[in-house]
Amino acid sequence: MVKMRRHLHQHPELSFQEVETPAYIAKFHKELGNDVRTGVGGRGVVAKMVGGKPGKTVALRADFDALPIQDEKDVEYKSKIDGVMHACGHDGHTSSLLGLAKALREIKEEISGTIVFIHQHAEEYAPGGAIEMIKDGCLDGVDYVFGTHLWATEPLGKLQYRTGPVMAAADRFHIEVQGQGGHGAMPHLTKDAIVIGSQLVTNLQQLVSRRVNPLQSAVLSIGAFEAKNAFNVIADTATLTGTVRTFDEDVRALMEKEIQRVVDGTCIAADATAKVDYVRGYPAVVNHYEETEALAQLAPSVPGVELVEEMEPQMGGEDFAYYLQHVKGTFFFTGAQNPKWEFAYPHHHPKFDFDERAMLISAKTLGRLALQFTEKG
Repeated sequence: MVKMRRHLHQHPELSFQEVETPAYIAKFHKELGNDVRTGVGGRGVVAKMVGGKPGKTVALRADFDALPIQDEKDVEYKSKIDGVMHACGHDGHTSSLLGLAKALREIKEEISGTIVFIHQHAEEYAPGGAIEMIKDGCLDGVDYVFGTHLWATEPLGKLQYRTGPVMAAADRFHIEVQGQGGHGAMPHLTKDAIVIGSQLVTNLQQLVSRRVNPLQSAVLSIGAFEAKNAFNVIADTATLTGTVRTFDEDVRALMEKEIQRVVDGTCIAADATAKVDYVRGYPAVVNHYEETEALAQLAPSVPGVELVEEMEPQMGGEDFAYYLQHVKGTFFFTGAQNPKWEFAYPHHHPKFDFDERAMLISAKTLGRLALQFTEKG
């Protein structure tokens, strides 16, 4: 698994641009003797292994796309592709699932039911790969689905689970303010797009604190504010880009509606105009009760697992949500922080890395879930 992970880490591919990675995955499964479909939902790969005994069908999912980030780690397996790196652990997810597929193949005749290995492209960029892979039949006949995320900011040996909402819906928005530019010495003849944009930043931040029920959760963050001009020019236009994270669909709809209302009101006061483009990303990841409880019960016996913990919901997004809307299952977190590190760089950081021993823990946990649920019924 380490060898595979380091190969993938050196040869990352961006979302919706994956070519060599799915070919590598398909070749591996074909050599194992598994049935393989390529080009699923675009660039996904689905492999299937039928056990020697009757039983249920369990799907295991791993994503394999990388991010547009320059790899700044000083390691022998550093990315060879300029400006692209695996900064979220997807290379580890893929290698873990491939290693598990090889191990399960060796005991194929002892296994009940069918195991489906879903290798998904484009998790990092909405609309993502999951929804198209589902439309293309990756869940056809599947009874249960499981997945995990290597989590480099939690210690190696920790496994985190949660029933119900565990990751947030992840939306993005773009606001283009149209004012009236002019000379910096004559502001009374202008409609300053920077001032209007600044008011929007402040006004939008009040939505969570004053429009959302405090017993519910929401996050609104402005990630970019652009209005480039000469020092003596009042901006004609300004653009703001940000994200909204929610768990509840009613709160999600409220935030979308209120952003438009705040933008309209702010622009009316300034006698300006603005265009809002609100793009809904992945829905919230909502784990099913029975499957999550089964994970919590079996996890302590997995070699390498030292602590099993019910986690707090977190506001990151994941298109594993779509699988759970169609099939029962659960998504959990596998700690991957090396205990010798003084500091663990977070996901999406140029120096991101993880303890490769976590791949074995995630593979064993997914494997035990698969074997337990193929035997159900």
